[in-house]
Amino acid sequence: MEKVYILGGAQTDFSRNWTKEGKNFCAMIKEVTDDALAAVRLNDEDIVSLNNQNKIAACVGNFVAEYFCSQGHLGALLTEVNPAFYGVPSARYEAACASGSVALDAGYAKIRAGDYELVMVLGFEMMKTVNSLSCGDYLGRAANYAKEAKGVEYPFPKLFGRLADTILERHKPDKERFLRALAKIADKNYANARRNPNAQARTWFMDEEQANRRGTDTNALVGGMLALSDCSQITDGAAAVFLASEAYAKAYCTKNGLELNDMPYIKGWGHRVAPLTFANKIEESRDDAYILPWTRRAVAEAYARAGMSVADMDFFETHDCFTSSEYAAVSAFGIAEPGREYEAVESGVTSMAGSKPVNPSGGLIGCGHPVGASGVRMMLDLYKQIAGKAGDYQVKGAKNGMMLNIGGSATTNYVFIVGK
Repeated sequence: MEKVYILGGAQTDFSRNWTKEGKNFCAMIKEVTDDALAAVRLNDEDIVSLNNQNKIAACVGNFVAEYFCSQGHLGALLTEVNPAFYGVPSARYEAACASGSVALDAGYAKIRAGDYELVMVLGFEMMKTVNSLSCGDYLGRAANYAKEAKGVEYPFPKLFGRLADTILERHKPDKERFLRALAKIADKNYANARRNPNAQARTWFMDEEQANRRGTDTNALVGGMLALSDCSQITDGAAAVFLASEAYAKAYCTKNGLELNDMPYIKGWGHRVAPLTFANKIEESRDDAYILPWTRRAVAEAYARAGMSVADMDFFETHDCFTSSEYAAVSAFGIAEPGREYEAVESGVTSMAGSKPVNPSGGLIGCGHPVGASGVRMMLDLYKQIAGKAGDYQVKGAKNGMMLNIGGSATTNYVFIVGK
């Protein structure tokens, strides 16, 4: 099978508020595109030449720019920020909070099929254009809007609060022990974010003691048992990566004095879709060890396609839109048995110093969650770790890593394994 390599890419600083800067989504896309091109040592002439040879395409991931920015037809926006992209085949891809990953999947498939040799995958979301209530309502379109979100304030904290409730009902851990594990997850991801120069929460205060003060003035409840410390926050941001065929990667390495064996590539992938409505998910999984079985199935398929297992993974980037989603991912990855996730969290297995670090970047809670960009940002962080370019949040000796990006209440599940 054709190997698909990752040449590198770039992300914006997720702490920025682009509206307050007086800049729009075109400014965001231009900046991340320019930075990504520079990072992989490509220029406008390279893009034009590849396009004339029908060797390049672009995939844009975004969830709801029609609401946040009053803009559709997003694949064509590249032509607004750089004339070098005139004529380059490009389109927008959407799968709620997994929009970045469906764009990655499309680019990956285009190269594996032999249609193109280089694909730029870009994900973005500009969310700070509206107030928090409107933002919550717009994001409700990732659920079954009519049944689960219409007229509901902040529907997704409530849905992932129900996931926490279901974990308690099904697996019956001690409630206080479970909640302390969620606080440890929050503390870990904020601490990891302090090492990441692009993380939204790198200067925010949060520690385990504060995270355990649920239901207080400093850590208000937002959905069931979940408090502010358990939630990712509204974020503006974009990320871009360049995927390349093996032939292009070889020529690229020769030109730039690099070794192909040192280049990260995609080793495995998984993609599964669960019922859209959360209640239907929970009913379907009633007799399954995994509360989110389709998430586990996507992970297992990625392992099988790569010929690998959890033992081969050096780190994970996962979709911690809420601490309850990271908690469930611990067993989906195979780090712990379903129902015993708290043991891995308590023991520090998933910490930066542990044997299976989860979210060294800070994850969605620490790094930020511009929903259309998160999957691409995760892929970029897998690349950085494997290439040894993660700086202060580098996992020592990382050779293989896995990402899990979910859309909605774990409806769309995308998993990629990257290594070298």
